[in-house]
Amino acid sequence: MKTTLPTHPLRSAADLDPLMQAIGDARVVLLGEASHGTSEYYTWRTALSKRLIQEKGFQFIAVEGDWPDCFEVNAAIKEKAESDTPASRVLRTFNRWPTWMWGNWEITALVEWLRQHNRPLPEEKRVGFYGLDVYSLWESLQEILHYVEKQGDGAVQAAHKAFQCFEPYSEDPQEYAQAVAFVSEDCEDEVTEMLRALRKQVRELQPDGLPAQEQKFNAEQNALVAVNAERYYRAMIKGGSASWNVRDRHMMETLTRLLDLHGPDSKAIIWEHNTHIGDARYTDMRDDQMVNVGQLARETYGRENVFAVGFGSYQGTVIAGKKWGATPEVMTVPEARRSSWEYTLHQQLKGDNALLFSDELRGHPLLEHTLGHRAIGVVYRPEFEQFGNYVPTLIPERYDAFLFFDQTHALHALPTHEDHHTPPDLYPWNY
Repeated sequence: MKTTLPTHPLRSAADLDPLMQAIGDARVVLLGEASHGTSEYYTWRTALSKRLIQEKGFQFIAVEGDWPDCFEVNAAIKEKAESDTPASRVLRTFNRWPTWMWGNWEITALVEWLRQHNRPLPEEKRVGFYGLDVYSLWESLQEILHYVEKQGDGAVQAAHKAFQCFEPYSEDPQEYAQAVAFVSEDCEDEVTEMLRALRKQVRELQPDGLPAQEQKFNAEQNALVAVNAERYYRAMIKGGSASWNVRDRHMMETLTRLLDLHGPDSKAIIWEHNTHIGDARYTDMRDDQMVNVGQLARETYGRENVFAVGFGSYQGTVIAGKKWGATPEVMTVPEARRSSWEYTLHQQLKGDNALLFSDELRGHPLLEHTLGHRAIGVVYRPEFEQFGNYVPTLIPERYDAFLFFDQTHALHALPTHEDHHTPPDLYPWNY
């Protein structure tokens, strides 16, 4: 019986050549991570993203981050004139817990590179950086108010009405959700009317070129965030998988809108946790009727046009919080438990890193059944890992390729001053 897994060495960016070839003409490349606090995941995603941009013409990176914060970064990397604002200061916009997720030195290096890459390019060719997530209810409402008041008539009344509906809840979406989850009085009609009015208003504008279209898109996207965030927080209080599905469907809708914005030949790079980019149909998520971006992207654009890359490691360190909103700390990631995907790779590779391809793994006797696959969220308790943190997975079907690192290190967080508004606890799905 064949027991050796087919692997490729992974030591430098040049070792990504086979992966670039396998990606081919895919329109959407999904880059995962097994935690939100591991340096190697960020640095290798950066290395691959640079090559996708330079060699295959990908137009934007979209991440598991809030739309308003990421759009500030997008504006900074597309500035016409050279800016003296360091990237580390630009990233202070990520000031809500978990601040380290995008406010870190690894992302600083990416932002600086994107600035330099964009500078000689015409505005319409500059690479973008966007947020896919749904949590920014209050920030998006504020952005909409600024926009409609600047534009004048149209959606002003609807925007003010929506904002006033949420005001009694002290900018706390969890307080709002708890108050309205089981009653008929909520703000759903107000945010839906705001989105309708805003779409009508922006349709009447005739922007010239992508930069102007992007500003119009920004306003409408903030309204869409408000609509789906309102749905998300109500569903979250009720429990079950509904809130997860609202969130991932929103992220997929945002990705589709971004691809449409950039034109029929556009290409997207997605940075999200493995639980979002690895096809949910090949995990136990399917049993709970959960969908994710990886599944939805394959269904929308065809499996041949979507390439999903999972990431994982055997042991090391990670930055996370011991509970929701806790001070982040560097924690030890213990050796992966036996009968897991990570343990299997450690045994096979004897401490080396590797690149693996699903086409080469299918039919292998070690992978005929599901294996536990490590998943670490922003909340992590290493002492309990043997009892959780593993997602039963059919590896060759969940991903198209996998990057394995035997030993990994904690992300390098920026010293960001944290805003006092901590988003609601997303347990048990703090990915």
